[in-house]
Amino acid sequence: MSADNTVSRVRLASFDPSRNYRRGAGKAKMAAWYLVKICFFLTAIPFPGGFKCFLLRLFGATVGKGLVIKPRVNIHMPWNLVIGNNVWIGEEAFLLNFERLQIGNDVCISQRAFLCGGNHDFRDPSMPYRNGPITLEDGVWIGASVFVAPESIVGTDSVVTACSLVTGKLAAGGIYSGQPAVWIKQRWKNNQQS
Repeated sequence: MSADNTVSRVRLASFDPSRNYRRGAGKAKMAAWYLVKICFFLTAIPFPGGFKCFLLRLFGATVGKGLVIKPRVNIHMPWNLVIGNNVWIGEEAFLLNFERLQIGNDVCISQRAFLCGGNHDFRDPSMPYRNGPITLEDGVWIGASVFVAPESIVGTDSVVTACSLVTGKLAAGGIYSGQPAVWIKQRWKNNQQS
């Protein structure tokens, strides 16, 4: 109860994790991934990228060639993850991929970026899941500490500057900044690729 005697309508005890959501893996697979994640992904030890790719594929991820994945990267559900070729994922990036996370070719995800495919419907007192996919098209650079919300698409060759907030669709070839991120200018001079 608040100071003005307003009674909350929120009832988190009524939350049903199976409502509007399927995890895509059984409890045993999820528990095994959690242990693998702790030992080989969340650690500061720089295990070889090829080994990490093997583990991701073992748990159902689609991973292209040339993945560079730094220490302390938190990947929630590898079976919902598709990564193209020549992708860089920086330290402490968090990929909360309750739904499909599609990362194109030649994408850079900088340190502490948070790709958040999870959400709740705050209009319902039991706060059911309202998750959504995220797509980063080819050539995207997600800057350090950027938050990318569910249902977001970042267009080909776009840059999202550090500490920005992405909600929705960002068109191709732009530099975006702010909270929420807005178009600043074209990425390529004279709109030409180098």
